Amino acid sequence: MYAALFILLILALICMLFGHFRRKKIICRIECMDKCRKCSLLEELAEPFGYAYHCCCGYFSSTVDAWQKAAGYTWFYDYMAPRFQMVFDSLPVYFNYDGKTWLIELWKGQYGINTGAEIGIYHADRMLSEAEYRTALFEAVGENEMLPCSMELFEENGDFVKISERHWWLTAFIPGVFSQPSELCLKASISFYDREMLEAFYRGLCRAGYPEEMITVRNLCLSFAFHRPLPERYGLLTRFHRRLSQCLNRIYCRLFIWMTRPFVCTEDRVLFLYYYIPFCFRKLMRLRRCHRRCHKKNGCHRPKCCRRCRPRGRSKA
Repeated sequence: MYAALFILLILALICMLFGHFRRKKIICRIECMDKCRKCSLLEELAEPFGYAYHCCCGYFSSTVDAWQKAAGYTWFYDYMAPRFQMVFDSLPVYFNYDGKTWLIELWKGQYGINTGAEIGIYHADRMLSEAEYRTALFEAVGENEMLPCSMELFEENGDFVKISERHWWLTAFIPGVFSQPSELCLKASISFYDREMLEAFYRGLCRAGYPEEMITVRNLCLSFAFHRPLPERYGLLTRFHRRLSQCLNRIYCRLFIWMTRPFVCTEDRVLFLYYYIPFCFRKLMRLRRCHRRCHKKNGCHRPKCCRRCRPRGRSKA
């Protein structure tokens, strides 16, 4: 018995020493990289997951050709989100235009260990009744239907991030930052094709309960701030999942900061996580819904973006 205990202690000591020297080796490896090299590597790592890294500001955003586009959107995604550590406030705006029901929805909140925000643009294949809104599957708009959007995400302590692009799903996710959705303010601006579409969205925004006096219209551009959502009655189970997820998110954020010490910059922290704990890196990059659903639809149980997130020709430390 004592011999077995002694062997276990020796093995534990060996593992600790191995982990210590491996950690030091990874830290040295990252410190030897210049900023351009780090950003280039992060761009390559994020691309299979449908994201791009903005080195100047330290956040991830979705690409125009992201694989998530094939999954579209349905209300069920938002309903299930708290079960997967995604806790956010949402503002869905439904309106009819060009013989279809359109949906432009805003989100802001906590996505695992990331604070973030989104603007999604979708439409159905026909005009829907209000009773069908929650059951319909909305398709992401095509390349010719994308709208120029911009958004600024603020916290009570100051400015977080600003991004502007013609897109179908404009996003920004900041790793290692924890926020309560109610503490965030999302200022959005959307430019429309014509006056008819702008007025249809304006009416839909008012129907969603947004105050008219808080909406600014200039030419074909409409701007507003999404801060306090309308009171939404969550069920008991959903409230439990939201609170539990936020507790876990806070713990995971602190673990992320602690594990990636002594680094301060986002790119250094994320690269360290990639080299040191690849599994956690993959979890970090699954920032939004319908991951498994989309891959099963394509007949793939372990997709390329999960299995080959490491660039070819580069070995792990």
